[in-house]
Amino acid sequence: MIKAVIIDDEQLAIESLQWEIENFSNEVKIIETFTNPKGAISGINYLKPDLVFLDIEMPEIDGFQLLQLLDYRNFDLIITTAYNQYAIQAFKANAIDYLLKPIDPDDLLQAIEKVKARQLNNNSTKNIETVLNKLIKSEFKQRKIPLSLNNKVIFVELEDILYCKSDGSYTTVYMKSGEDYLVSRSIKNFEELLPSEMFLRNHKSYIVNLNEIKELLKQGGGEIVLSNDKIIPVSRSYKQQIFDALHIS
Repeated sequence: MIKAVIIDDEQLAIESLQWEIENFSNEVKIIETFTNPKGAISGINYLKPDLVFLDIEMPEIDGFQLLQLLDYRNFDLIITTAYNQYAIQAFKANAIDYLLKPIDPDDLLQAIEKVKARQLNNNSTKNIETVLNKLIKSEFKQRKIPLSLNNKVIFVELEDILYCKSDGSYTTVYMKSGEDYLVSRSIKNFEELLPSEMFLRNHKSYIVNLNEIKELLKQGGGEIVLSNDKIIPVSRSYKQQIFDALHIS
């Protein structure tokens, strides 16, 4: 049985999709539904579903931003949307389906069959990371990323980020303004989230904004001097990729 959740800010849309699933498929069980995107984030992290039906157009946090805020991502994703302009080709290229509202039962069953086939082949949704990377780096990308704090989500401009520093399962995001934000996400998550043409891992504990590097000290593993004169280390294992990114021989 495939455990699934539905996320849509319209309760009628949830009820309609749930009715179709219950009446046309006996292989999917809806374990929870969410109309609030923020509640959906904690719900997915806790429930760890096999499949998520996700609407895109939602208030406060849209579907793409919601994906970026998740800690748990090992699920198959089916987009449900009334709009056909949302990176459909990007999703199809990654074998992740979408359903255009009003949802046709035949399309729904075909999408579920794709989920079954991937799960049987042990391929289920490691594709989420690929999709996120495509969305961030494609023509659909936004120049902001969401940071989930204690009781709110803020959106920061990529170019305003100076560097990120790991603190175990947390990461502190340091801004050019001098502000910093402690976020419950690993440095690895940020490495996958931030576009590689702008941000690069320079140490097991650091990611740096390449545009904010003022100097590179080459001795040993090396050190980076940032635009605010902050000095951060470069580990030997990341030295060459930093040199390559900065076109240093």
